[in-house]
Amino acid sequence: MSSMRLPKRRHQLLDTHSTADDSHYLTSEALERLKRTLYELEVVERPKIVEAVSWSRALGDLRENAEYQDAKARMSRIDGRIFSLKQRIKNAILITAGSSADGISHIGSTITVRVEGKEKKYQILGSQESNPAYGKISHLSPLGKALIGCVKGEKVEVETPIGKIIYEIIDIQ
Repeated sequence: MSSMRLPKRRHQLLDTHSTADDSHYLTSEALERLKRTLYELEVVERPKIVEAVSWSRALGDLRENAEYQDAKARMSRIDGRIFSLKQRIKNAILITAGSSADGISHIGSTITVRVEGKEKKYQILGSQESNPAYGKISHLSPLGKALIGCVKGEKVEVETPIGKIIYEIIDIQ
């Protein structure tokens, strides 16, 4: 007996985040940016597109109407973004800054390290907010993984393409 495959619903196709996905980790600033973007799409952009669809529909034959097809495609993209933003906001895990009470680093901690004689500062965040050029690293990066769960004074070793690098933790905030 062969098994029958059921078609996936639209929300199943659009929902690309698994429960273990790190993209749910967000700072309060990032969460507010998402909420502002959602508001802009729902209150400003979508009504404009709905109006454009209505206007282009009145032009006649919908099969030959490029304006209508374009407006429908734009509305579909906006609806997809709105759905995606609502899912990200709903599933967001808020990152709290600082170290734990016992001085152990976690997602949200800012860690000052000494590496090769230089001091560097890194903030451990989710992958959506990471920007290594500004010292914001993902908790899933090799360095981020190594720094989570550490305390001041500890040394961690990180394997890189050019070899092992040792980081000494100077401070955790």
